[in-house]
Amino acid sequence: MKLTRRGFGLGAATLIASPAIVTSARAQAVTLRMHHFLPPLSNAHSKLLAPWAKKVEADSQGQLKIDIFPSMQLGGTPPQLFDQARDGVADIIWTLPGNTPGRFPRTEVFELPFIAANRAIVNARAANEFTGKHLMEETREVKLLAFWAHDAGVIHANRQVRTMDDLKGLKLRNPTRLAGEALKALGATSVGMPVPQVPESLAQKVIDGAVIPWEVVPAVKVHELTRFHTEIPGSPTLYTATFFLAMNRAKYDSLSADLRAVLDKNLGMVFADMAGNMWDSEAKTISNVVRSRGNTITVISEEEKDRWIKATEPVHAAWIEQMKARNIDGAALIAEVKSLIAKFEKMA
Repeated sequence: MKLTRRGFGLGAATLIASPAIVTSARAQAVTLRMHHFLPPLSNAHSKLLAPWAKKVEADSQGQLKIDIFPSMQLGGTPPQLFDQARDGVADIIWTLPGNTPGRFPRTEVFELPFIAANRAIVNARAANEFTGKHLMEETREVKLLAFWAHDAGVIHANRQVRTMDDLKGLKLRNPTRLAGEALKALGATSVGMPVPQVPESLAQKVIDGAVIPWEVVPAVKVHELTRFHTEIPGSPTLYTATFFLAMNRAKYDSLSADLRAVLDKNLGMVFADMAGNMWDSEAKTISNVVRSRGNTITVISEEEKDRWIKATEPVHAAWIEQMKARNIDGAALIAEVKSLIAKFEKMA
């Protein structure tokens, strides 16, 4: 069969154009780099961040992939993570606002003593609702993907803590400045440090213990380095720490509308529920593991808890004054968060 010149030209054009079409389609796939501070075996990595990344990839039909770099593999220190998202060192980061004290003042309302619930699902949902109204200005340098808080913090120490008197003289690691102020008010010596530093500090007896939730205990071997663990009964709880999942704003804006829609649908209450359920589930599992290895878990009495609440009231008063100096109505924020916590406790 003979081909006319015109027919050959069209066929050749099709053959030449096809690779370009394939290349263009492939170019639409995007890989994002996520950076965080805990090891890959940590529950936050393996049971929250990694499943979430896989869900995003599946929902985008493979067009949006997220490669996770744990343990600060991209360099820097945990307090630098937010700026790494801002500057594009990483596309997405997971960090604690409390790693940079005072930089995100409105987030601190959740970290005040005896404000948060003892369940992460309640705190995560309340924090998610709080975000749109209060945190957009403070986090304008990035695209804030999620803001949430964990469950009840637990005191892990090398001696048993039943009362405030038992806290006297104990050097305890705190995750946030307000958890630190609460510990001081209760008589302990408070030492601020990112959680990756906790194992070495315990081993070298730089600190006598740490306050962290059950979820992170295995990742930093706190159950091997301490023998006593003290829980605070019910809500409100002694403290919680908050978290950011944040993205480089230019990178987010560069995504196609379809890919932004995939990312957005996996944020908000969807992410809050994933985070809250993971923390609450792991708290039960890990506390049982710790108990089975012979460690002592103590729950302070309700009467003792009332003493702790009274002792930490000045932390609230001081924070309200600090916020006033920054033209923030701290008392109103406290009232609002208490209302949100109560709302989601009824729903959970």
